[in-house]
This record gives sequence, structure tokens and C-alpha cells, in this order.
Amino acid sequence: MRTHYNTSVRENLIGQKVTVAGWVNSRRDHGGIIFIDLRDKSGLVQLVADPQDCKEALSVAETVRDEYVLIATGTVRARGEGLENPNLETGKIEIILENLVIENRSKAMPFDINDEKVNDEIKLRNRFLELRSKKSFDIFQLRSKATIQARNTLDELGFLDVETPILTKSTPEGARDYLVPSRVHAGEFYALPQSPQLFKQLLMVAGFDRYFQIAKCFRDEDLRADRQPEFTQIDVEMSFCSQEDVIGVAEKLIYDVFTKCGKNIPSTFRRMKYSEAMESYGSDKPDLRFDMPLIDVIDIFANSTNEIFSEIAKEKKANRIKALRCPNGDNIFSKRQMKSFEDYVRKFGAKGLGYFQMKEDGLKGPLTKFFSEADLEEIVKVTNLEVGDVVFFGAGDKKTVWDYMGRFRLFLANEMNIIPADAYEFLWVVDFPMFEVEDGRTKALHHPFTMPKDLNKEDLEDIESIAYDIVLNGTELGGGSIRIHKEEIQSKVFELMGISKEEAQEKFGFLLDALQYGAPSHGGFALGLDRMIMLLAGTDSIRDVIAFPKTQKAQCLLTQAPSSVDEAQLKELHIRVRKTELN
Repeated sequence: MRTHYNTSVRENLIGQKVTVAGWVNSRRDHGGIIFIDLRDKSGLVQLVADPQDCKEALSVAETVRDEYVLIATGTVRARGEGLENPNLETGKIEIILENLVIENRSKAMPFDINDEKVNDEIKLRNRFLELRSKKSFDIFQLRSKATIQARNTLDELGFLDVETPILTKSTPEGARDYLVPSRVHAGEFYALPQSPQLFKQLLMVAGFDRYFQIAKCFRDEDLRADRQPEFTQIDVEMSFCSQEDVIGVAEKLIYDVFTKCGKNIPSTFRRMKYSEAMESYGSDKPDLRFDMPLIDVIDIFANSTNEIFSEIAKEKKANRIKALRCPNGDNIFSKRQMKSFEDYVRKFGAKGLGYFQMKEDGLKGPLTKFFSEADLEEIVKVTNLEVGDVVFFGAGDKKTVWDYMGRFRLFLANEMNIIPADAYEFLWVVDFPMFEVEDGRTKALHHPFTMPKDLNKEDLEDIESIAYDIVLNGTELGGGSIRIHKEEIQSKVFELMGISKEEAQEKFGFLLDALQYGAPSHGGFALGLDRMIMLLAGTDSIRDVIAFPKTQKAQCLLTQAPSSVDEAQLKELHIRVRKTELN
């Protein structure tokens, strides 16, 4: 039926007969001679229907419209002098039609597939049409190339590809589970896996030594640009390893994938302790494509005559006062703009936002009256201010200050357009806290199967774990840890989290039992494949790299899922829907 893909028809085939197939990208009638740009997965080729060559092909071409599916046979010839198209791979040739078959017709398109400004809802309702665009095809070609390289690299390193269950047990891993009711076991439920975490640890107990999987994962959580309810991760686990061993495998994998996809990146990546990331960038996934770190000035502000600052400065363990230098900010932003920035940080819990302007004769601004000349000079020194700079200040409890000042740092960088779009800045964030305490409840910062460094510290938030995240351009690409492989340590972690022995046995009994049968030391990581492709493709939404994505409301507009089901199905699953009136 087809002898060649479009872009394989080149000058070397001039004079030969070929058959191509695809969709009509455009049609032009030039006074009785019809030109058709035919599109397939490889690209475009020009067809010519000329009455001097074949009247039958011309009569068919007259009825052709955009997005019709054609099978075309003809002879390849060189385009006339001055008629070549340098923008096309096939721009030096055309196919003179001898036979043209309309394989299928198309309704009028609801939108132009190459128009990126079309409403997202329209595109998602017709996702199969949007995927016809060259941009979409290029993204999924890139995704396929990256996935194949990941498999090849891990295979070369001795990892075994093993599939783990999709229907599994509900376990608390940090997000809500998607639940699946059981027909056979009335009133009981499976859960879709948030990750293959427990199963891959069991494979290490089983002696598989090195495992990987391109795994589907499911989390019922609020969505955003880099998050979907179902996503794919490259999941890896290995036995008898240290953190250095795991990081080495991850760096090799990332390096191979990015270089295969034409990106030039280093083979090893910078590292930063979690504590430094939070103190200097207000985030455990800092974007290092630009500078502008947060600077601690709590000791200077302790001397302030402003009671708000001095009171905050008394509690150095719980509170922070951070400065953020904005180079040349005084020449970029007006006073009105700088005052409006306070509205931005208030959205994230800030009580206010102070600032100084660096003038020729020193610091200026409404806060200067609360500081001595010596303290003002010290602020200039520690923040490395130059004339024309602005320095902003955030004060309050440390977690809130870290959050809003970290966000503000990114906000300012975007406002000043100083983030290079074509840079790839990788970073390992290491030495995460084992626990975080919120509202008096202790929970694992990563997950409860992470190996702690020392469980005997009095303050649980001071306990570090052997955990590590890989960050790219401010996006968490993945992470992992060395796992707990001793049952007594795992039980102690559960105890500190307030999980009773009975609850631990009920939820994790199969893992706790397995750890009593000679579990090896082991660790691993997972990389978000969707996020990786998003960054490789240079798009700003994860939906662009998933074939059939969900909306922010976790709906598939194409299939109208989720949807109601009939009473008979519900009855089989022992479920009755209680209808309630919404206020």
C-alpha cells in the first residue's frame, strides 16, 4: 500500500514511482493544477495533480479537503528552478500524481491543529486531533527515545525489568489512594499504587539484586502544571549499596537519556544539603539557573528598634529574617511596583515585605529609621549591595519565611527575565530530615521506609535520613533513599510516627514479616518520566507529554471520565450511591 514515508522521498528517487499515504495538510488550486501538502508522521511532501499527467487524479484532487486521508501514487520529479522550499525536508522534489485514492474523508476541523492559542478545553475534548500536530508528534517521539534509552542503560547495568501489581493494598504513603471496590470481597477495596515502593523492597528481599520498572503510579491529589492523577516513573532498586552507588546509577541513567535526546549535560551533578537549600533558597528544589540566594540577617535585625523585628529575632531556632538582593532592582522596578510585591507574598502567609534601595549615599527606605548607621552598613556588607540594587526582607516563622521568600525569589527572576531558557542545572539535595511535625502529628518527610541516620535525637525534626532528591531547573525530577532493612528499625520509626504495632501489622505486615527473613541492605530512586520529558521538550505543562491527560479537575474531557455507572454494576460491587443535595 505504501512504499515510502514522506520525508524519505528525496532527490535520489527522481524518476521513480512511489506510493505515499497520510493526511491533507493543505490544498491549493493554481488554475487547474492542484497542489496538496501531504502529512505523515515523518513530515510533509508535495503532491501535484496536473491534467497533462493524469486527469483522473485531478478530478479526485478537486474534491479533497484538509485532513482527508489519502493514498497517492506518482513519479518523483525535481521542483522547477526558484520553486524549491528550503523549509521542507522534501522541498527540492514533488510527486506528480498518477493515482489518488481518498481513503477517508474528514469533517471540518474544530480547530487548527498548529494553533497553540486554542482553548485547552477544546483541544482536550479532541485530543486525538491535537496529537496530529508536528509539535505533539515530536514530543512523543522524544518520549519514546528517552524511554528506550532508559531501558537500555538499566539493562546494561544489570537491572531486571519486573512488573509489580496495579491492584494492591491501601497504605499511607503521603497522598490519597485511588480505591477500587472488590466484587468478590464485599465491602473491601484494592488501591491503585502511589508507587511500587513496598513491592520493589520485597524484590530485594527475594534476592533479585537489581530491579527496574517503567511504572504507572496513581495519586488522588490536587493537580497543577507538573502533576497528574496518573503518571509514569522510572523506578529503580538495588541491593548491597550505599547512597553513592545509587546516585552513580541515577547520574548515568540521566546522562544517557539526555545525551541520547541531543542535550549536552555534565556526567555528575552538584550536591547541596537540605538545610542549605532551605536556608539559601527557601525550597528543597531550588532553581540554580540564576543566583540571588536568601541571606540570613536575623542577628542584625535583633538590634532594630522595631519591636516586630526584634521580637522575631529572639527565637532564632523557630524564626527567620531573610534578605533577598535584587540586582539593579531600583532601576527596574518603580516604588509602586515594589510596594505591590507585598500583595504577592501575602498570598503565601507573609505578614509584610520590607525593602531598602541602595543609593549613591547609602540605604534609603521607610525601614532605615529603625537601624543604626553601623547596622545599615552591615546590611550592605552581608548582602553585597551595589548602587542601584534593592534588598527585600521577609520575617516570621521559618517555614513560612522559607516558603514565601523562595517563591518571591522565582517571581522576581521571572519579572526580570533573567532565567536562561536553554540551561540545564541539575542538583542533588541530600540529608533530608527524617520527620516533620505538623499540628502535633509526626510524619515521614519522604516515606516511613527511609533509613534514618540516628533515631536517638531528642528533637525528631533534627533526625536526618539517608534520602536524596534530584532537581532540575527548580523541578523535582525524582528522588530516593537507602531503605530500612531491619525490622526493629522499621518498627521504631512507626512507633515515633504514632503508628501502633497493631496498625503497623495491619497496613505493613507483609513488609515487616519479610524483613525478618534476611533482608539485604538496599536503596533506590524513582525519576518522573513525564516531568523529565516536559523539561527535555521545553514545554511548561506535563499534559503536553501525556497522550491522554486529565484536566485540573482530574477529568478526561475526551472520554468524559469519571462518569456514573448503572445500578447493576454498583450492585455487583456492593455499593449504593447516596445522593445528597449540594449547598
